[in-house]
Amino acid sequence: MKPTTILINAVHAKSGGGVNYLRNMLPRLAAMPELACHVAVQRDQAALFAELVGPLPLHVLPSWSPLATVLVQEQWAIPRLAKSIGADLVFSPANYGPLWGVPSVIMLRNSFNVVDIELRFKKRLYWTAVKILSWLSFQTCRRAITVSRHACAGFLAAFGLTADSRFAVVHHGVSPIFSPPPDDSGRIGHRLLAVSDIYVQKNLETAIAALAQLRATVPDISLGIAGKPLDQGYAERLAALAQDLGVADRVIFLGGRSAAEVADLYRKADAFVFPSLVETFGNPVLEAMASGLPVVCSNAAAMPEVAGEAALLVKPGDTADMAAAIKSLFDDRALWRRCAERGLTRAAQFGWDRTAEATAAILLAASHPSPGENP
Repeated sequence: MKPTTILINAVHAKSGGGVNYLRNMLPRLAAMPELACHVAVQRDQAALFAELVGPLPLHVLPSWSPLATVLVQEQWAIPRLAKSIGADLVFSPANYGPLWGVPSVIMLRNSFNVVDIELRFKKRLYWTAVKILSWLSFQTCRRAITVSRHACAGFLAAFGLTADSRFAVVHHGVSPIFSPPPDDSGRIGHRLLAVSDIYVQKNLETAIAALAQLRATVPDISLGIAGKPLDQGYAERLAALAQDLGVADRVIFLGGRSAAEVADLYRKADAFVFPSLVETFGNPVLEAMASGLPVVCSNAAAMPEVAGEAALLVKPGDTADMAAAIKSLFDDRALWRRCAERGLTRAAQFGWDRTAEATAAILLAASHPSPGENP
């Protein structure tokens, strides 16, 4: 039987969760005989994706500005490419994709709630545009994958919907590269770790303020933040906050790191903090738990769904609550071990093989709709 040809529209995957998703999904989709996947990227992504696509055909498009990519390249070049390779479907693992041409599946992984906490006009305008484009893409797609039940409910609520049969919830997985150390002797005492590209919704100021609150009683406390400063203005605000609170020497901005480097950071830290306010999934929570690292995260957005009862959940944006949770892990090593063990058990419930199998089933169903089903 001829495999179904899928064009994966990866032009928006530049860093963070988007790249992590494709790094884990592409080899698994490539191994499925029922699929013949192609990958489309822009020239500024080519070096990265040359390593990620493996045997899959890679189509390199010109690098354009974000606006031109969305309004021209994605609506013109991607559909033309899909038709030229005989694609049965375009899969866009982003909130939006082409609105015409070959049938499409989108993956809703960005929350519109960022606009509720973003005060800068240009950023609010950006997220408003994301919302509009997501809605238009949803109107024309055959299926929409959401990465959590929270993400699905948020999308429905944002547009006044109660349900839609095109939705399917498919959780992300966690890579085997994230694993606990042979023993905990290599962990650095009182070393906190946060992993995320730096955006305003990550609420990293709460982690910095919690560290400042704890420093009097835990003088050797430190916080490493691993992630690219993609919102430069916000990154500068964080650095200024650390300076103002007198903890600039205890907050280390590590920048973007490879998956192997991040895995090593998890195995050396003493606790993981994830104070994010807006999150549709939160891969670092799973990665930390899979690494045997206790997690303190906000009781908000998708974090309770992902962490279950394995993490210490704190009030969103509450410095004192986060500081108290961190201190409890430092002071009570029995609690530390219980959280670590629960995290390992919880992380084992999420796997990329399962994610790939569920995604492939959706892509195949969307490529060949049943009689009477909306084409």
